Amino acid sequence: MQKAVDTLMQALALIDAANAEDPNSDQDGAETVPKELLYGRRMSEMLARFAPAAADAIKLAVRAQHVQRWKIPRSDFPMTKPGYFQWRTGLYRFHAETAARLLSAAGCDEATVARAAAAIDKKNLRDNPDTQLVEDVAALVFIEHYMTGFAAQKPDYDEAKWLLIIRKTWKKMSDAARAFALSGALRLPADLLPLIQKAIAEEMA
Repeated sequence: MQKAVDTLMQALALIDAANAEDPNSDQDGAETVPKELLYGRRMSEMLARFAPAAADAIKLAVRAQHVQRWKIPRSDFPMTKPGYFQWRTGLYRFHAETAARLLSAAGCDEATVARAAAAIDKKNLRDNPDTQLVEDVAALVFIEHYMTGFAAQKPDYDEAKWLLIIRKTWKKMSDAARAFALSGALRLPADLLPLIQKAIAEEMA
């Protein structure tokens, strides 16, 4: 049992060390933190709130969801819709392969490595509960921590555009994640709350 805990902690430490190399930074209160290091921590914190009994493979998958994302920039792909999907698919594969390498280096068993990598790679989203759980946590983290910042970057977006974005996020989530978001357990961005409530009401109508 202790060996499993030690392996988990070592794997998390390796993921954090990889993300600490991020040249981009973000603010966590008064603290400036490498962007993907902070994102990984927020993913783990959300998983602990939403699904505290999750398997170790999922704890590792959510922490490595964006591992070293800056190495695959959007600018490397055509600025078209097909280019965007090519970038996303490439990211999933890169994150999965990077995570698998780090987990193996930490001494994780093959089954744990394969399970975590499969969840990160986003394959069989609707058929793999692990993948859906990672997607749920990512959506919840986006709503609580990043939706307001995203809105600030898109001042030209009108209400219709924002309702579409919120609906798309909502559709990615499982019923359990939706219930969690509406239970008061999620800190919804106050400035976008009317739009969120309107979009969800329309989806549930």
